[in-house]
Amino acid sequence: MSIQFPLNEVQLSLLRLTEDLKAEELDELKDLIIAYKAERLARIADQEWVAREWTEATMSQFLATHMRTSYLVDQEENKR
Repeated sequence: MSIQFPLNEVQLSLLRLTEDLKAEELDELKDLIIAYKAERLARIADQEWVAREWTEATMSQFLATHMRTSYLVDQEENKR
């Protein structure tokens, strides 16, 4: 990870808040931030689910649909 200067306000605030933390406290803070981000992502996913009117049947269809690109086939075609 690279550090970019100047730091933005969020980065500066976090540095100020964490300057005196012990290693154990830093680990706890990391866990809290990860839990916060996971909860936020879950809320966004739930909003999308409702907005797109998805159902369990939609998810089953997604799971049964092959949507990946076949890179080996593409590579063979590019060699020709």
